[in-house]
Amino acid sequence: MIFEELALPGLFRVVPEPHADERGFFARTQCESEFAERGLVGRFTQSSVSFNHRRGTVRGMHFSKLPHAETKLVRCTGGAIHDAVIDLRPDSPTYRRTASVTLSAANRHALYIPAGLAHGFQTLSDDTEILYMIDRPFVASAAVGVRWDDPAFGLVWPEPVTVIAPRDLAFPDWAER
Repeated sequence: MIFEELALPGLFRVVPEPHADERGFFARTQCESEFAERGLVGRFTQSSVSFNHRRGTVRGMHFSKLPHAETKLVRCTGGAIHDAVIDLRPDSPTYRRTASVTLSAANRHALYIPAGLAHGFQTLSDDTEILYMIDRPFVASAAVGVRWDDPAFGLVWPEPVTVIAPRDLAFPDWAER
């Protein structure tokens, strides 16, 4: 695997290195020891799938409050997404800055998202599926978010929004916290 650190400390694109032969290829997508060598969480205790029917669907911007903050490894297993994160770690040199990548079934990349970053995505195709690997069990009372279009962060979404959940629309702007 290739670990490419992105614009926010601790945020990595994880690119598999396929070993190909006449059958196709095989590639490692997660290895606890390879993550640990880089000081990253490598043990994930929960996996979840998000399936989205329509192109343009937005989910986010979600995160869990301390002490239940989650580290995630996110991979698009069907279709494609524009994946976005916001650094909400108050002590971070990139506090309130954003980063985004395209994840797709075709590129097979994953996004390693450390605890303290809000996460969301927009689907770039119909029938999109995303696999989440999470380092701790979900605690509903710790789950919060900020608006997907909050001007404090300036996230740019590549397509018009076609579907967004009422819960995501109800998140407050950062200035209202």
